[in-house]
Amino acid sequence: MHDLQFYLDEFAKDDLIYIFFPVFLLALIIEVVIDRRRNLQLFEKKDTIASLWMTFFVVFTDILPKLGALVIFFYLHSISPLADIVQRQWWAWILLFFLDDFAYYLMHRANHEVRLFWAGHVSHHSAIKMNFATALRQGVMERFHKYIFWLPLPLLGFDPLMIFTMISLNLFYQYWLHTELIGRLPGWFEKVFNTPSHHRVHHASNIRYLDCNHAGVLIIWDKLFGTFSPEFEGEPVVYGLTNNITSYNPIHVATHEYSAIFADVSRATKLRDKLKYIFLAPGWSHDGEDKRAKVLRAELG
Repeated sequence: MHDLQFYLDEFAKDDLIYIFFPVFLLALIIEVVIDRRRNLQLFEKKDTIASLWMTFFVVFTDILPKLGALVIFFYLHSISPLADIVQRQWWAWILLFFLDDFAYYLMHRANHEVRLFWAGHVSHHSAIKMNFATALRQGVMERFHKYIFWLPLPLLGFDPLMIFTMISLNLFYQYWLHTELIGRLPGWFEKVFNTPSHHRVHHASNIRYLDCNHAGVLIIWDKLFGTFSPEFEGEPVVYGLTNNITSYNPIHVATHEYSAIFADVSRATKLRDKLKYIFLAPGWSHDGEDKRAKVLRAELG
């Protein structure tokens, strides 16, 4: 078993970013060229600039949470009774792929169903266009809670570098989902994997589509746990939030929901209601209409 210094040294290298970034940049350039030639209007200048600002913020804000997670993963792995059994065998990587993808599903779903988590994730959904720049518009503050959902994995014997590698590969897969240039894929693929069609639904503000398709790579989790919705031809996706923000200031984009939570908590008089504003899904109100996604979808029928 390697010591902590080994993992810290490997963490500092982070070689995958040198592979991923050129691919991301090239795909974005190609999408921009196609958009301009076909006049598809897939981009909005201020929206795209805000997305790139979120990318810049995430690069720096993710360092400390990721480092902290690495140390915790190392400790949990060191006390795992399975650490000597689960090495880097081929079957271990396959098992980790499914466990990592399920952890991502749980994290992503919680980001939509717990308002405090939503406040850290909402900036990703505030984009009003769907393109590869939106894929880079990651939630800034969600970096501080996301790794909680992977804590069981080192206890199951997977070492920290395996876990972080799989997390990175999962996110790499999700980049190509953020586009309108790719339509429906063959039926067998759409049934098993997350696709641009499924992910367009996830970014929709339409009531029918709210809080659906939280998948990373495999769409099967959404189908198993009742959070799946197909993209209906008769209901085009409307991107953004149910109440879109009006400022493209990057600080506002990253933090506006925290201000909204604070305002709601301040006007609630009962402690129970204050806690509900923090931990229930976005849209709950103690003195107004309940606009949580599950309530709105139920009313829609």
